[in-house]
Amino acid sequence: MHLPDGYLSPETTLPALAVMLVVWYISFKKIQLIHNQALIPSIALCAAFSFILMMFNIPVVGGSSAHAVGAVLVAILVGPWAAVLAVSTTLIIQAFLFGDGGILAIGVNCLNMAVIMPFSGYAIYRLISGKATLGSKRNSVAVFVAAYIGINLAGLAAGIEMGIQPLFFKAANGAPLYGFYSLAVAVPAMLFTHSLFAGPLEGVISVLALGYVIKFAPHLLVRESQCRVDSLNTT
Repeated sequence: MHLPDGYLSPETTLPALAVMLVVWYISFKKIQLIHNQALIPSIALCAAFSFILMMFNIPVVGGSSAHAVGAVLVAILVGPWAAVLAVSTTLIIQAFLFGDGGILAIGVNCLNMAVIMPFSGYAIYRLISGKATLGSKRNSVAVFVAAYIGINLAGLAAGIEMGIQPLFFKAANGAPLYGFYSLAVAVPAMLFTHSLFAGPLEGVISVLALGYVIKFAPHLLVRESQCRVDSLNTT
């Protein structure tokens, strides 16, 4: 759901970037990397995992794309605030080095995939999973549902952001200056591809990846448990 440059107005991208600057600052303060350096390798691994997932795109009408992100799984493993940094790092690298997503649209893309997705997904995961054992049936269902809903909410946000452009930014003759597709086109297009393709893929990958971590890298689960406590204490 990377949004390219030219599809969103500066009145949309600049406020989103300003919001993200605040969110990034809070994220650094929340996880305190200077005093919590053991978390840095985990964040780096999560960023690499998210980077790989987002390299496989399905084009979507309106100039965007659908793909797995891994943001909810990252939030489960290292906490939602750390997920903001991990996924944002991935999106920034993709924009500058690979042209995947616009540079001016970095704030919007990070808001969708590094904030809306991990925080909403993590909240849903905690609600459904409760105190269920990691890897249990209930926990796995929670991971799948959280990842599925999280990526669809991010896709919905991207669809709305594209769809409102023709409503507010028009030339003198009424032609849209940005977006080019209305809400009636952009939102259904994003939700269709994410609900039928990217969403199920996101859910399955998240469940399988968490199962892999439980079996082969259980040391990451200690950090996951601590981040649960930290996140609950800061909300």
